Amino acid sequence: MTLSSHFTPPLVLRRAFALALVAAPALPGQRPTTSDTVRISIDEALVRAGTVGEEARLARAQVDFAATQVASARSAALPSLDGSFNYQRTYASPFQIKVSPGASTDTTPNPLAKLFANLPFGRVNQYTANLTATQAVFSPRLGSALRIANYYQSASHFGLREQLAETEYQVRASYARALLAAELRSSAGEAVAQASRFLDQERLRLAAGHSSDLDVLRAEVALENLRPQLLDAENAAAIATLDLKRLINVPLLAPLVLTTRLVAPATPGLATALGSAGTAADPATVSDERSAVQAEQQQVRIANEIVKQAIAAYIPSLDFRMSLGRIMYPQQVFALNGTGWLTDWNASLTLKVPIFNGFKRGADLSQARIGLRQEQFRLAQLREAVQLQYEQALGERTRAAATITARQRTVEQAQRVYDLTVLRYDQGLATHLDVSDARLALLMARANHAQAIAQYFIADAGLQRALGASSAALSTAR
Repeated sequence: MTLSSHFTPPLVLRRAFALALVAAPALPGQRPTTSDTVRISIDEALVRAGTVGEEARLARAQVDFAATQVASARSAALPSLDGSFNYQRTYASPFQIKVSPGASTDTTPNPLAKLFANLPFGRVNQYTANLTATQAVFSPRLGSALRIANYYQSASHFGLREQLAETEYQVRASYARALLAAELRSSAGEAVAQASRFLDQERLRLAAGHSSDLDVLRAEVALENLRPQLLDAENAAAIATLDLKRLINVPLLAPLVLTTRLVAPATPGLATALGSAGTAADPATVSDERSAVQAEQQQVRIANEIVKQAIAAYIPSLDFRMSLGRIMYPQQVFALNGTGWLTDWNASLTLKVPIFNGFKRGADLSQARIGLRQEQFRLAQLREAVQLQYEQALGERTRAAATITARQRTVEQAQRVYDLTVLRYDQGLATHLDVSDARLALLMARANHAQAIAQYFIADAGLQRALGASSAALSTAR
């Protein structure tokens, strides 16, 4: 992640193509009206990103999913109760008593038929209703599975905080870029207006005989050279606004007005309109309090529990099972008169002892231990990355704060040079080229000053991102 961002029209143009591909086309004749204009401040943008933004909603959905994982893990330790109802028809059975062709027509009862009369063997119709209860008495995996689910749920909460911090950084940075693009568009428009007024003056001077066709031509060329810059600035401002709309889920065709202004902070490094981060902190403390690091710590604990589960595969388990059934053997398929039901009630206690499974348990244990070491290495890498990110963000904000002061002095000097140059030109002591150079210097000074302010706010947002902090407006949004 880049902690500082510069206004680069080529990058913005590439984003415009991507947004144009996913933007839904407007219906014929459908145009946004002034009543659809969305006026939004930076705090309101954060609230909107936290309520309707896909990133924050996806992270919250992950938290809800983790809660279901905990409930699923707990269910393994609770008794289970299952019911079933079954009908079975027997078409042929070795227990059925049949009379062979040509046999005697003696009506004397068959002794085998009397023997199997009250037994289920050979019955044509059979109904069975069962109610089965199962309870794990001892299983070394149950506690570990529950702890894994709890760690996963905790990691999802840390992941939500990390995503909210990332969303806030993106919104603040995009808001600052949109303000910068609007400021550059305004500056370019003012430069075009100045050049246009200067051209009008040259034409009046030509008509009064105090100027030449060459001076008018130079003024026209200067004006035409500024118009493409204005078009580029307008296009860049529109694209930056589209990027902000995407983050806060504003319809792409709805006009968007940013109410928070791009002004230099009264005291760079302290509280500002676009947000602030606290004073310098110990990088080690920052890494310990970072949500991403805490989430990875939960992953290490999960990996450790997986090792315990692999070891538990060598330990016997004990299960209790009880089944209550009712069986009926009617002569007719639908002869269910409520009588003739037989009871089948039994209970069992099963001890399962693992003996040999082709060395799979050993391989699983080795994999679990390797996975634990990998998670520990990732945690160490993440700590170092967070500390480096914080140091870079702090240095970038300090540099941006110093740049604001320097750019402000440059703007004041460029403005004074331009005013004096115009005055000297009116007195015939300066040339048209001098005026154009002074105007261009003033335009660049204003653009650099606006860019320095935007970079400061982006760097300040980057410092908050390095700390893993998110504003109350975004954290409490649902």
